[in-house]
Amino acid sequence: MSTFDLEQQTQAQLIWTKIAAENQDKYSEFVSPPVETISDSALFAEISSEKKNDYLNQLKTKRILLNKLNNELAELKFESANWDQFVSTIENIPELGSMYLKAFSPQHDLKNLVSQKESQVTKLQKEITDIRVNASLSEISLSFTIQDWITIVIYLTLTTILGGLLAGKQSSMKDFFLGGRKLPWAAVSGSIIATELSAATFLIAPAIVFSKGGDMTYIQLAVGTIIARFVIGYFFIPAYFKREIYSPYDYMGNQLGPRVKNITSILFMIGGILAQGARVYIAAKALQVVTGTDIVVSTIIIGVVSIGWTIMGGIATVIWTDTIQFLLFTFGAILALFFVGTAIDGGIIAVISEGIKAGKFNMLNLNFNPKEAYTIWCGIFATGFLTLGSHGTDQLMAQRMFTCKNENEARKAIIWSSASVGLTFLLLFVGAGVFIYYNHFPLSNPGQVIIDNDSMKIFAIYIVQVMPPILSGLLMAALFATAISTLDSILAALSQTTISILYKPFIKKDGSDKHYVTASRIIVLIWGVFLIAFAIYCDTISKAFADLIQFALAMAAYTYGALLGTFLLAFLPTKRDDFGLLWGVPLSMLIVFAFNWHLPIPQIIVFLACFILVVQAFRHIKEEPAKIIYVAIAAGIVMIVSFAVVGTTAEGTPAYINLAWPWHFPIGAAMTFVLGYLVGNKKD
Repeated sequence: MSTFDLEQQTQAQLIWTKIAAENQDKYSEFVSPPVETISDSALFAEISSEKKNDYLNQLKTKRILLNKLNNELAELKFESANWDQFVSTIENIPELGSMYLKAFSPQHDLKNLVSQKESQVTKLQKEITDIRVNASLSEISLSFTIQDWITIVIYLTLTTILGGLLAGKQSSMKDFFLGGRKLPWAAVSGSIIATELSAATFLIAPAIVFSKGGDMTYIQLAVGTIIARFVIGYFFIPAYFKREIYSPYDYMGNQLGPRVKNITSILFMIGGILAQGARVYIAAKALQVVTGTDIVVSTIIIGVVSIGWTIMGGIATVIWTDTIQFLLFTFGAILALFFVGTAIDGGIIAVISEGIKAGKFNMLNLNFNPKEAYTIWCGIFATGFLTLGSHGTDQLMAQRMFTCKNENEARKAIIWSSASVGLTFLLLFVGAGVFIYYNHFPLSNPGQVIIDNDSMKIFAIYIVQVMPPILSGLLMAALFATAISTLDSILAALSQTTISILYKPFIKKDGSDKHYVTASRIIVLIWGVFLIAFAIYCDTISKAFADLIQFALAMAAYTYGALLGTFLLAFLPTKRDDFGLLWGVPLSMLIVFAFNWHLPIPQIIVFLACFILVVQAFRHIKEEPAKIIYVAIAAGIVMIVSFAVVGTTAEGTPAYINLAWPWHFPIGAAMTFVLGYLVGNKKD
């Protein structure tokens, strides 16, 4: 203060005092209102759990602390707003001006303090929400009776026995991984449907329609998936059935070189862990509704049963149990819709009429906005690449087609799996029905608290609270079934791939069939533990995505584009070697990564990876400058996606290049194919 005389100091003090006094009545604007629509007292009036008092005591402690933090935050915001006004006033006074502000400016400190306090408040609000949700889950789970649990146990036991009997004895590698190539196409088709829909679709499809502003435009994405199944049936399958192979990666290796088999197999492993781990996580979240426990317990329950089924009978058991699951959750969806119809005056006709008025039956979106996922353009031009990758090149699905007797049977299996579209529509219809039901019969307070936090649980809550005992158990068994189908399928595929590219070449080259079957079962157990751990970790990763379906499919996009691009390169009549894939595959994965993550650390990863790839191009293909240019252009595109700022968001943060998740699949495939072709060398 010594550099300013008393008159200047007094003048500044008077200005500050005047601003603070004038704004005093605005202080309440900075006090954060309650974030919950249902008060603690209203919520706990409907909770009878034995842990009720524990939850209330925890909330009381947290609320006192939150109130204190909110008051401190309001004070800081109020002072910061006053300072901003003080700055704008004093800058226009020549005798004070910038020198005074430079000497005394606490503006940045205030803003940092506000930011820190906001983080503390947000963290504490999350802890309070978790307590309220856990209390609500414990209450909802009480509606799931002992009869329901017995129904699930009986179902799982009978399915295990029946699956084992239908699978028969697995005495050779061909039996364990190909089902002896004697499984009927109808069972294979049912298994494909059960695996592709999974618990994610069983839960998310109804939630999409139920949510605020939700409708059935998701069904448009089916257009491309149906077209893709015919392409697989008439082009991919004949290529695969030319010789006895165990995976698409055997085919790609035969066409492009042995190194490609290893590259694509590793891609499959990465993609399988990411995508299927995400799906198991989604199922486990819904199972919290009946277990009333945290995500870990639900995940372990799914994992243990899945590991047991896969070890018991290989791919044959997986396919037969998947077929049973498909029949069960089809029956479950019909049953759920039936109960909605019986509860509403006017039945299903009234449900449809009210749903149309609410906009729930809208199915067509002609918008050209590339940031929207549920458009007809994504359905026609983008999701077909997803299905070509998932059903045509991913061992998880392709392995099923290899179990058919011949090419014609496999073609029937994949084409008739288009029936999954009908089941998806049925589940969307269920979502509309559940929406109408709760318009007539509002959710309980515990149910509403859960849905406010995670709308994806709506179908599970409907099953537990509305359906009668035993039927409720049967429907939740269907949910268990879809989750198990997801995990046992990927375990069988991961085991086969591990035996093919790691165990046989490097550990036991000349083992007997019996030895390899035993080793496969041990590998299933190892992968099972790893996948359970990753599914639990997904609780952290998923928070970066707008919704769970985007999360599940974003995980798959990292590798499906690269796998499909590699297959298309192998399918070309003008042969290329695998050289271009050394750049095409990593850049394909990097561009998907760049679309999804724009934080500083991911951007550093993208920059370093692109830099290394370009340097390697200079080192290994310096005699062919055109190829170096191709790699540099591709790396530049990835860098642009990662770093280019194209505007600002509503929150004032930088807006980056963004495309809806379906477009990631054709872009990833194009990156791999184009670089694989342009940088690769011709084969004789």
